[in-house]
Amino acid sequence: MGNSLAYTLRSLFSKQSIGGTVLVIASIIALLLANSPYQQFYSYLIDTQLAVSLNGASLSKPLLLWVNDGLMALFFLLVGLELKREFLVGELKEFEHVMLPGLGALGGMVVPALIYFALNHDNASGLQGWAIPVATDIAFALGVLSLLGDRVPLALKVFLASLAIFDDIGAVIIIAVFYTSDISLVALAISGCCIAALFACNRFGVPYRRVYLIIGLVMWVALLKSGVHATLAGVLLAMFVPIAVPGKEKRSPLRNLEHDLMPIVTFVILPIFAFCNAGVSLAGVGIAQLTHPVTLGIALGLALGKPIGVFAFCWVGVRFGFAKLPESIDWGKLFGVALLCGIGFTMSLFIGSLAFGETGVNQVFDERLGIMLGSFVSGVIGFFVIRRYCPAKKQAR
Repeated sequence: MGNSLAYTLRSLFSKQSIGGTVLVIASIIALLLANSPYQQFYSYLIDTQLAVSLNGASLSKPLLLWVNDGLMALFFLLVGLELKREFLVGELKEFEHVMLPGLGALGGMVVPALIYFALNHDNASGLQGWAIPVATDIAFALGVLSLLGDRVPLALKVFLASLAIFDDIGAVIIIAVFYTSDISLVALAISGCCIAALFACNRFGVPYRRVYLIIGLVMWVALLKSGVHATLAGVLLAMFVPIAVPGKEKRSPLRNLEHDLMPIVTFVILPIFAFCNAGVSLAGVGIAQLTHPVTLGIALGLALGKPIGVFAFCWVGVRFGFAKLPESIDWGKLFGVALLCGIGFTMSLFIGSLAFGETGVNQVFDERLGIMLGSFVSGVIGFFVIRRYCPAKKQAR
């Protein structure tokens, strides 16, 4: 692997590790507020109704939904830009680099969903949350991995980042297919016109990012009204932002937009999202709450289903020749990373907000408790397993 890849990964891990720390701080503040005398102020803040009006048309939502439906669209835009870059010019351009993390991501989605289903198959309302434990929080996972410094081989970092990309693809598909409400054909038609306009801009090499962003904003509003979740506008927009401009090979609207969005998403949007969604009152939590099928299904899906699924699917792929284990990675190191994939915080909370926050099913407390338990256990055990299999490098005398 070239020096450019090593530089990119060092930059990525530096930002993600700091971003993971900011996420933890925002989550802790939310938890403290939700379990303090100021709990009512916290609830009032996230439930505050905000409206935008234009020529008689208005859009009114509580702050929580502005964050989940609006700001998170920018998060998905960044995810989409990263996906496109990786598949066109990045690590996932080469087929041999695709199979192992692709299989791991598939197993890491299938097995947690099966565990959740097994515990909630007779709970019709609880089944809404089957997709919550299939997600991986790349910021937290990379942040934990970065705590181990240079003892972690580069190939292991690439594997985790690549697996997270496939995991994001799976999450986007799940949101689009399973968490879509009643469809408005008019709004969907407007979204289609926006996609056609984006395609034309890409086809004719329009280099101006603001053109894509304005069309993307219109598409976001249309999707918000269509019944398809509005955050998908970010992924759709990213697919049409050109990676290069004809005649100006050194200019890349995609890379520039990705570069500008990274700090905003990492240090502003995701911490705000965590602050608004992680505030869970723990008053009265006991055995009944910890063993609730939804809580248990999510916690076990993340802490148990993720590592089993990732590891088992990778082992089968290598055993039958579909994939190859990199030379610097052994099965112990891979299992440690598989454990880290059980950190599902941000994306799990987001899917949970769709499953229980917008469908009228009152399981939000159980969902968030399960996410926190599963993610915490996965992060702690994963850290020590990787530390065990990635010994510190001896200092030269």
